[in-house]
Amino acid sequence: MRILIAEDDSILADGLTRSLRQTGYAVDHVATGLAADSALAAQTFDLLILDLGLPNLSGLEVLRRLRARHSHLPVLILTAADSIDERVKGLDLGADDYMAKPFALAELEARVRALTRRGPGGGATVIQHGPLSFDQVGRIAYLNDQMLDLSARELELLEVLLLRTGRLVSKEQLVDHLCSWGEEVSNNAIEVYMHRLRKKIESSGVRIATIRGLGYCLEKLSASPVGAV
Repeated sequence: MRILIAEDDSILADGLTRSLRQTGYAVDHVATGLAADSALAAQTFDLLILDLGLPNLSGLEVLRRLRARHSHLPVLILTAADSIDERVKGLDLGADDYMAKPFALAELEARVRALTRRGPGGGATVIQHGPLSFDQVGRIAYLNDQMLDLSARELELLEVLLLRTGRLVSKEQLVDHLCSWGEEVSNNAIEVYMHRLRKKIESSGVRIATIRGLGYCLEKLSASPVGAV
């Protein structure tokens, strides 16, 4: 799952980013309201952690624009203004939860787990495909009930493929999912991560087919792979 942190306090943002990445989330950080609005318009995220006191564009305006685009992205507001008015404004504009600064990191992580568990549509958080399963909240993959030793990039690839089982996933879609805002992941890197992931699940009876020039598809070994190599 991919989280965007919009926070202009660099020390706080760095601490949140490190903590959430250690938990297994893909995390991007922006420091201004305009950068947050641009990132939200251009990229796909699973959760927004939004400071209300952003420069250039307020957090409330970022939230208003997000909801005006009919996005149901879960939003956790961070605010130094622990007033009823600020909370009401944020919730009325479509925020899902809020925390007043200062806060305990453990509590924020619990709020993040709750919001990502709920998700935009309140769907299931464990994806099952034959002997493979993936816990989107715990960020753990299992093969035949045994935990797989996967890197963060391999976990992200597996999550995308599982969410689109039986459907083609292009390299461009994978690059978009894996890269951080303002960073790049090359097609060659995708091929390396995919090769490593394949080797770790090849005994599962499920395989990743390569569709020449198009992308990848997660399918059962017994299926007939059209155009696969």
